[in-house]
Amino acid sequence: MNLSLGLAQVARRAPQSQALLWEGGELSYAGFEDQVGRIAGALRARHGLRPGARIGMALENGPEFLPVLFGIWRAGMTAIPMNAKLHARELSWILENAGAGLCIASPKQAQALGGVPAPTVVETGNADYAALLAGDPVREVESRPEDPAWIFYTSGTTGRPKGAVLTHRNLTAMSLIYFADVDRIGPEDVRLHAAPMSHGSGIYALPFVMAGAQNLTVPGFEPEQVFDVLGAHDKVSFFAAPTMVTRLINHPSAGSADVRGLKTLCYGGAAMYLSDLKQALALFGPRLYQLFGQGEAPMTITHVTKAMHGDTAHPRYEDILSSVGFPRSVTEVAVIGDDWKELDPGEVGEIAVRSDCVMAGYLDNPEANAAAMRDGWLRTGDVGAMDPDGFFTLKDRSKDLIISGGSNIYPREVEEVLLRDASVREVAVVGAPHADWGEEVVAFVVRHDGAAPEEGALDALCLDNLARFKRPKRYRFVADLPKNNYGKVLKTELRERLKREGEA
Repeated sequence: MNLSLGLAQVARRAPQSQALLWEGGELSYAGFEDQVGRIAGALRARHGLRPGARIGMALENGPEFLPVLFGIWRAGMTAIPMNAKLHARELSWILENAGAGLCIASPKQAQALGGVPAPTVVETGNADYAALLAGDPVREVESRPEDPAWIFYTSGTTGRPKGAVLTHRNLTAMSLIYFADVDRIGPEDVRLHAAPMSHGSGIYALPFVMAGAQNLTVPGFEPEQVFDVLGAHDKVSFFAAPTMVTRLINHPSAGSADVRGLKTLCYGGAAMYLSDLKQALALFGPRLYQLFGQGEAPMTITHVTKAMHGDTAHPRYEDILSSVGFPRSVTEVAVIGDDWKELDPGEVGEIAVRSDCVMAGYLDNPEANAAAMRDGWLRTGDVGAMDPDGFFTLKDRSKDLIISGGSNIYPREVEEVLLRDASVREVAVVGAPHADWGEEVVAFVVRHDGAAPEEGALDALCLDNLARFKRPKRYRFVADLPKNNYGKVLKTELRERLKREGEA
């Protein structure tokens, strides 16, 4: 089993069908397959990499992403797609942690990686990348279902990111469950990639390739461009974080935009406020699909289907819209206690999932695996409850993850950087509600006696070590941090303080 061989089948039966679309260009399935085979051949022959090697991808959305991804798989290797917005030092750390033998990067990312420790970097658009496309094609590859395909770097609030190892079986199961739960797909369908392809959007490209459909990439999420695509194409599906949906419904063009081309808008990754969801349904109709998933169980835990979004006569309609729905096909979901035992309906505990989509484990991290996995079950880190009717509602995140503009921000990562300033004694980073981005980063800083840290210096420190979107947007200098009897900082109190100030 190798995901790239599904592409080969499509290319044989429909070679001239459109596969990849982007501004100013397109590529047929025959051309897609040719690039994939040649990239695989060059990875082996030109770069001397053997099956099993790990290849970093620091790529912005564009026509190179899917050929590189499938080319890595055709070579029998493992892909490590990374958020192109990350700081070069963060990319460098991931590449080192994963033991990457090569990194293929967009020009901006390639230039940034030149200043930090990194493996050989191939920059798209230059002679080295052209050489990748000139390799002797690889047509066949031997892979087992349990072989790693995609290492998805995710994290909680406990420090460095962790690499969730997703196998060919995991991603094949995810694709088949998409067909069962979300939509039937044909060659006329279009998958729009406006969200980063290194994450959920790119993962959901796979069922569209399997079905011989079209994948359309745009550089980033801009509401006007999304509306243009919906007006120019039919049967368009795309993924958006709730903050992206909010930007669409609040855009000046929303009332006049032609949205008849929309087939399915999959949203997830954070809570969607009921008022925003109703506004989105008024704009798009019942073509919304909510998914609850994570990198460790890619996009596949529970769902609220399009039919449920449209069933306004259901006596618990608003409750269902406010929930994360029901378990996905061939997926077990439970609410468990600290002892891993399943709780009764209505009891609050941690959501756990078991299916063929659940990762093989965290890369080289036995402690994290022991804490998160048991007997095929995965702890999600999200606290919730199951209703007597069988649908799940999230109560809170068990971790202090901040989600801003659809991107995950892990407080401890920011805190550790701020603590490098000699004038900072303690710091706590939390998320504060933000109308456009969902949350914004706020740092509560305790000075050393007599010290006077400056916001400008702290900002510069963050920008030198972290992606721009992770840096605090506000600093609050306080005498101390609220703590419990065990000395743990009570971030809930800090968030409540910010909420009260926002309401004042």
